[in-house]
Amino acid sequence: MRIFMTGATGFVGSAVAQELIQAGHDVVALARSDASATQLAQWGATVHRGDLADLDNLARGAANADGVIHCAFDHDFSKFEANSAMDRRAIETLGGVLEGTDRPLLVTSGLALLAPGRLALESDEGPEPAPTFPRASEASAAALAARGVRAAVVRLPPTVHGEGDHQFVPNLVRIAREKREAAYIGDGRNRWSAVHRLDAARVFRLAIERGAIDGPYHAIAEEGIPFREIAGAIGRGLGVPVVSKSGDAAKEYFTWFEMFAGMDLAGSSTRTRALLGWEPTGPGLLDDIANAGYV
Repeated sequence: MRIFMTGATGFVGSAVAQELIQAGHDVVALARSDASATQLAQWGATVHRGDLADLDNLARGAANADGVIHCAFDHDFSKFEANSAMDRRAIETLGGVLEGTDRPLLVTSGLALLAPGRLALESDEGPEPAPTFPRASEASAAALAARGVRAAVVRLPPTVHGEGDHQFVPNLVRIAREKREAAYIGDGRNRWSAVHRLDAARVFRLAIERGAIDGPYHAIAEEGIPFREIAGAIGRGLGVPVVSKSGDAAKEYFTWFEMFAGMDLAGSSTRTRALLGWEPTGPGLLDDIANAGYV
């Protein structure tokens, strides 16, 4: 397949791009910088220069593809609302090009607000965007599907881990190093699901090869690790105490990250494994924290 990708040099997207290329697919990847273009060419991808804000250029990339994978998202949470709006426009543009065809679109999403307090299932409907959480990736894909576009979502857990990670767990490590203690909120029993980036990449490949039929898909290897165990692994690695925080103390410790640190984000991938024949083989999150350069 000739697959157009956004976010192909990101932490997850780079694993997806290389997984596709190694499986014999022709990857055409959006690149907004010379460095990204060079990296993509070295992997064997075809470079499509541009960025998410250039919707006409996005449409041209999708028009010549057998399928599209949208992995790009700007995780600068100081501009979360604006970044969510740009993501929505990009998805609508990509899907609009594919409308009226059987060419698939895979959109990347997550588990936030999907099923607090219980395992999130593939059958759960994604939340509608709201002022407190404006990301509309899943709602945009669902709207396209309602119009007959073969659009589906790959939901990622809160931590996709592995060497080179620069998202949530590295942020927790940074805070623990600065504060000289690793913390969790309350009793720390809220859970985070997890997956190694290479295992997640195989979900994307298998899903696009399936034609994005029967989604959403859950790229989840570990259903739910208590947050206090994640804090414990960070504390052991740094040699600092592991403590509970609540109320104002938690706000002071985690700052903007407090909302995520307190979320229960457990999820099942039973249906995805059955549909795609997928079984994760990478290391677990706690092993990676100890051995993959996090601490």
